[in-house]
Amino acid sequence: MGRLTTHVLDAAHGCPGSAITVKLYRVEGEQLELINTVQTNHDGRCDAPLLQGDDYRSGVYQLQFHAGDYYRARGVALPNPAFLDVVVLRFGIDAGQDHYHVPLLISPYSYSTYRGS
Repeated sequence: MGRLTTHVLDAAHGCPGSAITVKLYRVEGEQLELINTVQTNHDGRCDAPLLQGDDYRSGVYQLQFHAGDYYRARGVALPNPAFLDVVVLRFGIDAGQDHYHVPLLISPYSYSTYRGS
């Protein structure tokens, strides 16, 4: 069975991004179907895969990482509006692949991602 996982690293503070809200959506045309909402743990990871089992199928998905809320909770003074409030990553999954890992490296003014292993 395939699965989708993620983790968040805070480049500004040099630590895992803990307690970040992550939402997973399935993209169907112009519609977004909410599949899962989780918070990252102390290690910046989710305690379980975001997607697995019968829900794991080919298609277009969107992850939303609530980075602005995370930085505000840490006491970081962000401009209003924040440059990066919700980081949105849209990507495709081929269910023939066993595992997709989509990590996020964030700061208040930048982010990067890649298909991890």
